[in-house]
Amino acid sequence: MVDDVELLLALLNSRPVLDGTERDELATDDAGRAWAAAHGGTGGAGELRLLRQVRDGLTDVALGRRPLSALAGALDGVHRRPVLDDDGLSWELAAADDVLLPARAVLAWAWVAENLPGRLRPCGNDECRLFLLDRSKANRARWCSMATCGNRMKARRHYERTRKSTSD
Repeated sequence: MVDDVELLLALLNSRPVLDGTERDELATDDAGRAWAAAHGGTGGAGELRLLRQVRDGLTDVALGRRPLSALAGALDGVHRRPVLDDDGLSWELAAADDVLLPARAVLAWAWVAENLPGRLRPCGNDECRLFLLDRSKANRARWCSMATCGNRMKARRHYERTRKSTSD
């Protein structure tokens, strides 16, 4: 499940705003197939449709606009199956091929919500649409990237402070 946290972040962040323009990595079927294949999916039409729905639902859940139960449909027909081999007992996710990748993202969300509550959040830059998973000990990370959003926000605050002090 921990491995799927990166899948969750990739799906949530598959619609970044670059230079003021949204770049949706699932917008076209070709781009969506490439994205899905890069993340272990099939790239089938049903999978792409469900990935887009799950991404929008997860975004709304993360922003508090919808309850987590709104994503329940993405788990229809999904089961965990025990696998016993020489290494012991493990569990695998069983679902139709087109359902598996979106279901993994929803289950990763549930795992994060339970095991890392409050650590998955939107970037503190209002102009950014990315999400971050705060892995810091203090749980005080605010930006998706210190090099981009963090630097911009700090520079903006510094400019505002110096502008106020020179106008006084």
